[in-house]
Amino acid sequence: MGLLIAAAALLLGYGTAYVASDEVRYLTRAGIEETRILAGRVPISRLAADPSVPDSLRAAARLVTDARTFAVQLGLDAKETYTTYSEVRRDTLLLVLTTSPKTCLCPVTWAYPIVGRVSYKGYFDFAQARAAAAAFTAKGNDVNLRPSAAFSTLGWFNDPLLSTALTRDRVELAALVFHEIAHNTLWVKGATDFNESFAQWIGYRAAEAFFRSRGDTAGAVHARDRWHDEQLLGEYYAILMGKLDSLYALELPPAANEAGRVAIAAWSRDTLAAPLGTHLRTIDPTRLGGRPINNAALLGVRLYRTNLDLFDAWDHQNGGDLRVALFRLTGLLEDAQGPQGFQRLRVMLDMPDTADSSASPVANEVTDGP
Repeated sequence: MGLLIAAAALLLGYGTAYVASDEVRYLTRAGIEETRILAGRVPISRLAADPSVPDSLRAAARLVTDARTFAVQLGLDAKETYTTYSEVRRDTLLLVLTTSPKTCLCPVTWAYPIVGRVSYKGYFDFAQARAAAAAFTAKGNDVNLRPSAAFSTLGWFNDPLLSTALTRDRVELAALVFHEIAHNTLWVKGATDFNESFAQWIGYRAAEAFFRSRGDTAGAVHARDRWHDEQLLGEYYAILMGKLDSLYALELPPAANEAGRVAIAAWSRDTLAAPLGTHLRTIDPTRLGGRPINNAALLGVRLYRTNLDLFDAWDHQNGGDLRVALFRLTGLLEDAQGPQGFQRLRVMLDMPDTADSSASPVANEVTDGP
């Protein structure tokens, strides 16, 4: 109830500005939707034990509960993440907008109170999302507008598991739980690429260990293969974006720049067909191939796949024991900020520095909004 009162006060304070400002309308809609989500929470443990709940939902609730328990055993800080569930009652929770100039891998960023500056913007109002995307397209930007099944308050509330996340298979659902709990455990300030890539590593490696502990060999193998594919795609995106950086550094006229992008897209398509595509175990390369170059989309996917080889090497250096690897890494990075995350990891692995900042999706920014 306190949350609802706070939301009402927020709306009252925004009353006058709401009429005049698109940004205030955006924030207000987000506040309303988040209030609805949080007000509709029910304990996941109740769903897992209730025989009147549909079998699929009850099974998912049990899986999440068990994954949380396993996360604690690994040394992860589960806190209250995914202890509750909320029904969204639609397939798509929100649309996420990312955009970048066609001549630079430079994400447009938005600044907001509390959360600071971020390189994406989530819209609960789909019409407003499409209008914003159209405006950036009219400016000549690359634009990516994608559906999202989740909405995070970045730790300000104990976010519930949403019904939109239950379209995932059991391995992806478990990996999602471990991924989000990983953020509770280790967060390097000012290093989104490190944080998301670290959480990808924890997500799939913990999922593999989790299913193996349950005697679910098929689930463990699938999680292991997903981690294999994440690393392979990380290498591919690093090369692809390196080619684009070299092209954009030439500062060619628009037509020549676009011709270069088309040529790189052809390389991408051929590479995904073979040899890279033949080594993917869980991802269909034809789904990725054939797409035109879109800087905004590439910045998004690369964010979760930066220097994954370092995490894999750290895993091996610690004997493949995820508990030990996690414990040592959190100690190593306790006070790290920005590029120090990858830098310290490289030093401990005795691996040369290869200019992580150039591969970072936020190495350059174009600001927009407040």
